[in-house]
Amino acid sequence: MLGPIRSWQRRSKIEKVELYTRFTYYALPWFLCLGWGVLPLTDVEHRPLPLALAGTLTLIWIVQCVVTRRALGESLDHYLGRAPFPVRRLTVSAVLMGLALVAVAALVAVDGIQDPTAVLGVLFLPMPFALPYCMAVRIRVYAAVYAGITAAAIAALAAAGADGTTLVVLLPTMAGGCLMALGTSRPGAWTLGVMCQLDEARDVQARLAVAEERLRFGRDLHDVLGRNLAVIALKSELAVQLARRERPEAVEQMIEVQRIARESQREVRDVVRGYREADLRVELDGARGVLEAAGINCEVDSGDASSLPPNIQSALAWVVREATTNALRHGDARRCEVRFSVTDTHAALVVENDGADATRSGPSGSGLTGLRERLAALDGTLEAGRAAPDVFRVTAKVPVPDLVQ
Repeated sequence: MLGPIRSWQRRSKIEKVELYTRFTYYALPWFLCLGWGVLPLTDVEHRPLPLALAGTLTLIWIVQCVVTRRALGESLDHYLGRAPFPVRRLTVSAVLMGLALVAVAALVAVDGIQDPTAVLGVLFLPMPFALPYCMAVRIRVYAAVYAGITAAAIAALAAAGADGTTLVVLLPTMAGGCLMALGTSRPGAWTLGVMCQLDEARDVQARLAVAEERLRFGRDLHDVLGRNLAVIALKSELAVQLARRERPEAVEQMIEVQRIARESQREVRDVVRGYREADLRVELDGARGVLEAAGINCEVDSGDASSLPPNIQSALAWVVREATTNALRHGDARRCEVRFSVTDTHAALVVENDGADATRSGPSGSGLTGLRERLAALDGTLEAGRAAPDVFRVTAKVPVPDLVQ
């Protein structure tokens, strides 16, 4: 039992919903077979020919349920846009439905069935075909085909000698079966499709958040290097002209180029390492907005962030940014809580979400490693890991000597 339980726990929410939906679809034909399908067999005479026809009908039902399982899976994939139209499966199912109808009509013709109620078991005959077919085609096409099936069933039973009462009752009963198949299969497939689209939209939103962070980083590099590189190019060109004229000012210009280049190198390191000043409160507000836009309930307790030195605010702001990105990209969080507090000696930031991915049990990625390096420069610490089976918690602590009483 542990294997299936662990396999279930490793699945995401959308995968669990899809697995439940498919299992329900696969079990439905067997349920209908045991319910409606046995009705024609309840009044079979104990003679060789009726019993042979009843055995043939039972065999057809079993094969039909097996084929329908594959047809339901392929039709659902077609509805979700993952697979082509399942022509072969539906064709086999339609042929089996026709054979079952012929067997029931033959039972009526040889007086193997006398009870009109038992003849109503013909309602079951189109169901294994109708359940996948209504997902694979448009509703109006399905209704037209089912109307043809109903007409064929009534005509076959009439030709076999069924009485008028049975035929009159069979018409609304078959119509009810049409609606039952449509109301069973189509809404479940539609709901699963909507959930898959929402899951894809959430994944796209997470990728957009990462892309936005990359754009921000690119803008920072442009702001740092753009002007300096332009100045270096101009001063280098001026130094070349002065050198050709053997002017001593060329040396001064190259010294200035060297100074600007070193300054640019330092500024680039500051950007890459995240030492540029960032507003912690802005990052906290941004995290709340991004998470709530992704459908994650976010609670933020920002405390008194403005009292911290700028370098500590910047380091903790990077923790908020990285933890928010992880909550969006990994796992399937429904809730995220950010708690910030300042004591006499430390500033502490805790980011916790309930979407820990059970399949991610290895070491932390480069993002958390980079955070540890940034905090280590301030004598701070970073702890990241599971606080519960589905809860992931990131805790950052930085000493604040200036606030010590």
